[in-house]
Amino acid sequence: MTAKTPSSHSGPAPAPPLWHALPAGEVLNQLVCDPALGLSAAEVDKRRAREGANALPEAQRRSLLAVFARQFKSPLIYILFAAAVLAVAMAHYGDAVVILAVVLVNAVVGTFQEGRAERSMASLRRLAALRVRVLRDGQEAMIEARELVPGDVLLLAAGDAIGADARLIEEAQLQVAEAALTGESVPVSKKVARLSEATGLADRHNMLFSGTYATAGRARAVVVAIGSHTEVGRIAGLTEAAADPTTPLEQRIEQFGRWLVVAALVLFVAVVALGMFRDLPLADVLMVAISQMVSMVPEGLPVAMTIALAVGMQRMAGRGAIIRRLSAVETLGSTTVICTDKTGTLTRNEMTVSALWLPGGLEVSVSGTGYSPEGELSSHDAALLPLLQAAALCNDAQLLPPEEARTQWSVLGDPTEGALKVLAAKAGIALEQLAREAPREAELPFDADTKMMATRHRFAAAPRRVFIKGAPEVLLHLCAADGTAVLHAARAAADAMAARALRVLAFAMVDDDVLDPEAGFDVLAGRARLLGLAGQIDPPREEVKTAVAECRAAGIRPVMVTGDHKLTGLAIARELGIAREGDRAVDGTELEHMNEADLRDGLDHISVFARVHPAQKLRIVEALQAHGEVVAMTGDGVNDAPALARADVGVAMGITGTEVAKSAAKIIITDDNFASIVAAVEQGRVVYGNLKKVILYLFATSIDEVVVLLLALLAGYPLPLAAVQILWINIVTEGTLTVNLVMDPADGDEMKRTPVPRNDRLVDRTMLGRVLLMSATAVLVTFGWFVWRLEQGLPMDLVRTETFTVLAMCQWFNVLNCQSATRSALRLGLLKNPWLLGGLALSIALQLLVLYAPFMNTLFYTVPLAPSDLLPLLLLASSVLWGEELRKLVVRLGRKRTAQT
Repeated sequence: MTAKTPSSHSGPAPAPPLWHALPAGEVLNQLVCDPALGLSAAEVDKRRAREGANALPEAQRRSLLAVFARQFKSPLIYILFAAAVLAVAMAHYGDAVVILAVVLVNAVVGTFQEGRAERSMASLRRLAALRVRVLRDGQEAMIEARELVPGDVLLLAAGDAIGADARLIEEAQLQVAEAALTGESVPVSKKVARLSEATGLADRHNMLFSGTYATAGRARAVVVAIGSHTEVGRIAGLTEAAADPTTPLEQRIEQFGRWLVVAALVLFVAVVALGMFRDLPLADVLMVAISQMVSMVPEGLPVAMTIALAVGMQRMAGRGAIIRRLSAVETLGSTTVICTDKTGTLTRNEMTVSALWLPGGLEVSVSGTGYSPEGELSSHDAALLPLLQAAALCNDAQLLPPEEARTQWSVLGDPTEGALKVLAAKAGIALEQLAREAPREAELPFDADTKMMATRHRFAAAPRRVFIKGAPEVLLHLCAADGTAVLHAARAAADAMAARALRVLAFAMVDDDVLDPEAGFDVLAGRARLLGLAGQIDPPREEVKTAVAECRAAGIRPVMVTGDHKLTGLAIARELGIAREGDRAVDGTELEHMNEADLRDGLDHISVFARVHPAQKLRIVEALQAHGEVVAMTGDGVNDAPALARADVGVAMGITGTEVAKSAAKIIITDDNFASIVAAVEQGRVVYGNLKKVILYLFATSIDEVVVLLLALLAGYPLPLAAVQILWINIVTEGTLTVNLVMDPADGDEMKRTPVPRNDRLVDRTMLGRVLLMSATAVLVTFGWFVWRLEQGLPMDLVRTETFTVLAMCQWFNVLNCQSATRSALRLGLLKNPWLLGGLALSIALQLLVLYAPFMNTLFYTVPLAPSDLLPLLLLASSVLWGEELRKLVVRLGRKRTAQT
C-alpha cells in the first residue's frame, strides 16, 4: 500500500484515519511521503489510478434524449400541438403534418443550440479551474487541484485556496478562513502539534480542509483525503452543482416575453372576434389566430440569448478574459469606471532594481534589466552588504536559471522579491550558499495591513539577526534609533525615487534574536537600524496607453488603485494618460482622514489612490457606486476579495492573483493586462448590442405579420396568408436568421459609444422608431401588393403565394437592417458574419423549396411562381432596406453636423 487512504472504487468508504491525532512524522510515514521532495511522477500516476481524480461527484449530465424532450416543455409548443389537433379535427391533415414538422425542427435546432452552449460553458469552467502549488520530484509545480493525490505536499501562502484535506507538517503564522465548512466567521490560527482523538472538526487546528483558504502566513502540508473523501465531500448537499442565478438581463427578457405572450392572447381574441364578425369559417379563423399568436411569442429569444452569452464568453476567453459569472457579460457594457492596480496590470511586472540609497547618503545605480543576474553596481561599498543580505534572505521568491523548458531567467514567486534576489546575485552573492549559512529560524510574513515582512536568521560568526523590509513610510517608524536627520534624509530620498516612477522598499536590521510572531512588529520598534532603500523600475506596457485612450473615448474613466507610493503611481498615471491636468493622488493616510462627503466631492479629480489597504479598496468602490458609477475593480490578494465581490465587475489577475481573489471575482484576466480588461468591456458591449439586434428583428417581423392580417380582416379582404404559411415565416424564415444574428462580430465603434445605462430598456425610443419604420414599410409593400393583385382578379392561391413570398423577402432585408443602427448595410457586407450569410442562404433555399417542390406546394398551399416574377417581388421587398438606409443616412448627417459645430 502506498497510502492508507480509502479507495474511491471499493464500495462504501471506511472511516478515515484520525490524522489530527497522529504526529506529523507518523502521517508522513503512513502516506509514504518525503516532505522535502514530495511524490515522484510515477508514484502520482499509481495513486491517481487507485484513488481517482480529486473532484466531487458532478451532477449527472442530461442525455441527448432528455435535452431533446425538454424542448417540448414550452407554452408555444403546447399551442402548436393544439393547432395540430384542431387541423386533424377539421380533416386538414396536411396542416397537421406541417405543424408537427415545425415542432420537430424547432426541437432539433433547440437541442443543437443548447448542447453547443453547454459545451462552451464546460470549456470555460475548465479554464477557470482551481490551481494549487505542490512539491513533486523535489521541484515546486502549479497544478490543477483535481490532479492532487493523497501524499502530495502542498505549499501554501496567504491567498491560496486549499484543494484537498491535508495535515500540517510545517507552518509560519498560518491563518485559514473556514467559514465555508465550519461557519467560523474569523480566520483560525493553525499549528502543527497533534491533537486528541476526540477533537471536533472545528477545533482541528493541525488540519486543512478542502474549500477553505489561507488568509495569512505560509505552510507546508501533506494531502490525506481527496474528492468525496474530504470533509466537504461528506456533506451530500455540496456534491451537487449549483446553477448560476438568472442575470438581470435574463429577467428583463423573461418579463419582455411575458408581456408579448399577453399581447399574443389579446391578438388571438381580436382575430377570432373579427373573423366571426366577418362570418368567416370558424375553423380557418382559429387556425390563423393560433398561428398569429405563435408569431407574437419570441420563442427564438431565449436560445439567441444563451448563444449570445456563450459566444461572447468564448470570444472574451480568446482575448484573455475568463468569465466566471454570466451577469458580468452584461455589466461590462455598463461599466463607467475601471479601478486598476498598477504593477503587472498597467506595467510589465518585470521588476528591476535600478537604484539604491544608503543612510550615509551614498547613491548606487544598478545596471541590467529583467531577471537575468547580468549587471553591475556602480559601487561596492562595504555598507551595502547588510542591505544585500536583507534583500536576499527576507525573501520568499526563487530565481530560476534557464533550462530546457525555460529559455531565460525567471522568478517563482512575487516579482518584487525576485528582483531583490537578482540584485543580490548581481552584487556577487551566492544565493544558495547564503541561505545555508544563514538559515531562517522565524518570520513575520508580509501582510497587506502592516506592509512589512521580517525574518530571523542564524549566522555562524555573528549573533542572530532580524531583517525587515517594507514600505518606507511604515518601516522608518521602527528606526527611531537612527535619529531624525537620517530618517528625514531617507524620506526625501524615497520621495525622489518615487517621483522617478520607482517602486521603493526600505530595509532595516536588528542585531538580536528578538522576533516574536505573537507580538508582531511592535517589539522591533525603536530597535531597528535602517540599512537603506531600493528603487525598482517596472516599465509600463506598451499597449496600455492605447487602451486608456480607448476607455476615455468610450466614456470610461480609469483610476489607479495601487500599493505603491503616491508619487510613483502619479508619475505612471500621467505617462499613461490616466491622470489629467488638475487630477491628484491620494494615499491611504489621507483617505483615512477624509469623510464620505469629502471623498464623494473629490472623486472626479482623484486619479490615483496609493498605499491603500484592502478595507479602503472596499470604501473606494462603495463611494464610486454611491456616485452613480458602475465599477470594475481589479485585485489579486486575499484581502482584495471583499472589494472584488462588492464591485459591479470584480476582475482577478490570472497570473499573480490568489485563488481567493479569483473565487470572489466575476472575471479572471489570464495575462494580468489592463488592455485585456478593456477588450472584455468591448466584448460585453458587443454581446448586449447583438441581443438588442435580435429583439429588434423579432419585434419588427412579428408586428408586420399581425398588421397585415388585421388590415385584411378590417377591410373585408380574404385572409392573406394561410396558417401554415405564417408558421413557416415565423419558425423557418426567422429561425434560420435569429440565432446567427447574435454571432455578429464587433461593429468597430463600440468603444466610441457611451456606456450602456444600467437600467437601459430592451425596447427604447430609438428601437421603437426603427420597429415602426421597418414594420410600416413591410406592411405597406406586402398588403399593398396583396390588394393590388386581388383587384386584378388573379387566382387566390397565386396572390397568397406572392404575398407569402414578399413577406418572407422583407424578413431577409430586415435582418440586414438590424446589423447596425447607423452604418449602411451596403457597407457592412455579409462576409463579416459568415454565420448570418449561411443562415440567409439556407432561408432563401428553403423558400425556393416551398415554392417549387410539388409536395411542399400541397402542404403550404403555394403555387410555383414564374422566375421572372421573383425579381419584382424582391425589388418591392427591398423597400424595407431602402427606408432604413434613408433613416441611417439622416442620423449620420445629423451627427456630422453636430460634430462640426
